[in-house]
Amino acid sequence: MKAASEVLARKYRPSNFDELIGQETIAQTLSLALDSNRLSHAYLFSGLRGSGKTSTARIFAKALICEEGMSHHPCGKCSNCTMAIEGRHMDIIEMDGASSRKIDDIRDLVEQTKYKPAVARYKIFIIDEVHMLTKEAFNALLKTLEEPPEYVKFILATTDPLKLPATILSRTQHFRFKSIATHKIIEHLAHILNLEGIGFEHDALEILARSGSGSLRDTLTLLDQAIIYSKNHVDVRTVTDMLGLVDPKFITELFQAIFNKDYAALVEYTKFLEDYESEMVVDELIAYLKEKMYSQDALFSTLVLDRFFRILSDSKYLFSINADGSFVLSMIFFKMIEALRIREIDQMIESLQSEVTRPEIQMPQASKIKLQSTTPEAAHLIKPEAQKTLEKKPEIENFALLLEKIADRNYELGECFKNNISFVSFEANTLTWESCADETCKKNLTHGYGVVKQLVREIFGFETKIKGIPCSKPPKEHIPQGDQSATMIEDAEMGGDASCVSNCNDAPPLEETDGTDITKEPIVQKAIELFEAKKVTIQSKI
Repeated sequence: MKAASEVLARKYRPSNFDELIGQETIAQTLSLALDSNRLSHAYLFSGLRGSGKTSTARIFAKALICEEGMSHHPCGKCSNCTMAIEGRHMDIIEMDGASSRKIDDIRDLVEQTKYKPAVARYKIFIIDEVHMLTKEAFNALLKTLEEPPEYVKFILATTDPLKLPATILSRTQHFRFKSIATHKIIEHLAHILNLEGIGFEHDALEILARSGSGSLRDTLTLLDQAIIYSKNHVDVRTVTDMLGLVDPKFITELFQAIFNKDYAALVEYTKFLEDYESEMVVDELIAYLKEKMYSQDALFSTLVLDRFFRILSDSKYLFSINADGSFVLSMIFFKMIEALRIREIDQMIESLQSEVTRPEIQMPQASKIKLQSTTPEAAHLIKPEAQKTLEKKPEIENFALLLEKIADRNYELGECFKNNISFVSFEANTLTWESCADETCKKNLTHGYGVVKQLVREIFGFETKIKGIPCSKPPKEHIPQGDQSATMIEDAEMGGDASCVSNCNDAPPLEETDGTDITKEPIVQKAIELFEAKKVTIQSKI
């Protein structure tokens, strides 16, 4: 008759501190305590199920009674070690707090502490799931736990230390076992499968480790099941089928459809996911996003990850009220598409901020159109090299309309914009302007970005991009004293009194041109009239 195989969780249970997985700090502390003989009379091990509490308690007990002497590495060959390994040592008493939880059980335990160990150095009591003891049982244990005989050691283990009375906690050295890292579990699974001679795929082990939620025992139990189901070759397909999970390749295709805004494909994917538990699908999506965050995928920026995670987290509430799973998944996917649209707006904000606040750099001289007027509402000038651009009247009209709409939406922003921003060109869906804004105006422009960008897209087109170039005018302190026209132009563009720009008899001409009076252009006159009318309207409202 063929002998039954032993489950992996028991077959590969650690036998010394070096074999503990993911609890290096605890293993080192206990090892140093053994080597230096600085021992406490009571220890408390708490942590997640399958994190190594009971295994550590047994290794520690074996090290305490080894005939070769106390050390962090018991020999494993002496009679005491052999009996401890086989679980039949008479001086190591293991007790289950869930089944032996009453006061009478604790009284029997206290009675045993009165007798010295039969063959070992210490008599050791291991109480597992100690939080299950009754209040009366805890009270019966208190005195003995605080002052036990010198040959008695207590090792308590629990998954819920918060249920223990403070009087118990204060009488023990508390060691907190943490959840075991996924990569360490994967390495341990690969080591076991290599010893067992079983083939595997690394991604399949990652799925198993993630499903074990940090518990090594739970993961090994799943591995046992996967070995049987996959016929001694653990791969992704069989593991996902066994656990009822979605294939990672499918999730990749799903997010590709989201980024492509392919609604038809998402509807088909949602129908396919009807065969799976919706809450499980959400958990898989979160795990996928986590992986993308760690791999620093450029497509999944921090902003996108944050918005996607919020959408997935909000869906948990819908599941709690028994909402239809397919409908919830559809809403998740469509919300993610909308979140990507918001991302585009955020990128535009960053673009405008960089354009408004970036330091001045040397750039080629471009044609610049400025509206000339005797009023500060249209104190923009047209330079000689920009005369040819006058032929592009639709762009000029649009820019004049933009100034009007900005002033209509926000008077202060409109004043700042028309006094400091000059139209340069509009080519290839790119609106180029020159910015001569001071610090105060820069703040207004940055704060009012949403208004400006929205209006630009409405007037020039949805795909329009904004390109700002630094101001080409020299600073005021570099203007010669005799050049009064330059000073007046500067004052006009900074929002000062420009009444003398063209009316003062002593003022020289603003700028030499080819003889064409730009202010006579119909489009320029129209822009001036629009600004004057808008100012009167706004002032009357104020």
